[in-house]
Amino acid sequence: MNISVACGGTGGHIFPGLATAEELQRRGHEVTLWLAGRDVEASSIAGWQGRVVKIRASGFPSGRIVVAVVSVWRLLGAFRSAWLTMRAMRPDVLLCMGSYASVAPCLAARCVGIPVVLHEANAVPGRAISFLSRFASRVAVGFEEALAYVPRGKAVVTGFPLRRGFAPSAPRTAGKSLSLLVMGGSQGARVLNERMPRVASALQAHHEVRVVHLAGRQSADAVEAAYRDHKVNAQVFAFSSDMATLYAQADLVVARSGAATCTELAVCGLPCILVPLPHAPRNHQMRNAEALARQGGAVVMAEADFTTETMAQRIEALIAQPQILQTMREAQRHAVPSDGTRRLADLVEGLGTKGSCRRTRHA
Repeated sequence: MNISVACGGTGGHIFPGLATAEELQRRGHEVTLWLAGRDVEASSIAGWQGRVVKIRASGFPSGRIVVAVVSVWRLLGAFRSAWLTMRAMRPDVLLCMGSYASVAPCLAARCVGIPVVLHEANAVPGRAISFLSRFASRVAVGFEEALAYVPRGKAVVTGFPLRRGFAPSAPRTAGKSLSLLVMGGSQGARVLNERMPRVASALQAHHEVRVVHLAGRQSADAVEAAYRDHKVNAQVFAFSSDMATLYAQADLVVARSGAATCTELAVCGLPCILVPLPHAPRNHQMRNAEALARQGGAVVMAEADFTTETMAQRIEALIAQPQILQTMREAQRHAVPSDGTRRLADLVEGLGTKGSCRRTRHA
């Protein structure tokens, strides 16, 4: 089959789209990535062996009237480019991973008669998925909580597509030693960068602490200096391309709660304290964190409640009771589907086969 995957925008959309595209390629399909032409996309798809289409995307109209007019104009231009390309390529099915970068390809595909699968990663759909779901044949969701926001009869729980290499980590015996992984997403998180060195210092009164901290490109040097000033054994990175190894070495994780992070932690069976980004669109990070917490694998701490003392106390309470950590590990492994890539690829493949058969009959 000829399959298109629209996954432009940020890493949260590119990486799951790329994981699914590579799975579909392994099954023998011809796959084209549709991107938005952003600089970050080039490094994110390094190693991709396949065709790439770039359609300059624009977000939904909002704000002042001048900004809204410009947004509409750009959206119309993106739609025209996508429509011309879609007519020429005629894919059997289009998979859209959400964000503004999916709008023009999705609308163009429906105008040409190509079936569309949408994927919503978060527990609460964003504006793009909410708008586009009326045009889609199926809407795949990462969390069961998202089913309430999707048109009945279209939704399928597939989980979140992950790259290969993520697997449940072996339980570690923490005791007096603590291996702590701190991560704030691809750009880092200011609250974690500023406060976790002090938290780790406080924990050292009773534990041997080793920290791995992903701080983001702009903050890595300053965060490393803070740990050094507090005499904490810490490795600080701007980012890591080998998260599976870092997860395997961790006893406990303190992190933001983007969809990819939540899924990786759940699949790897890692107990975690999640500090959701307070101003995330539609408060989706809080909803993601609460979804894991309801299953018993995560503790949620609002950023407003996060102080050196409260976080240190929360971590102390967890590591003082190994049985609780083990219960959290088991809960994590059942919180979300662990085979999201396969499930989403199956859904796309099945819909594409039906679409191909319909076009063959009408040819």
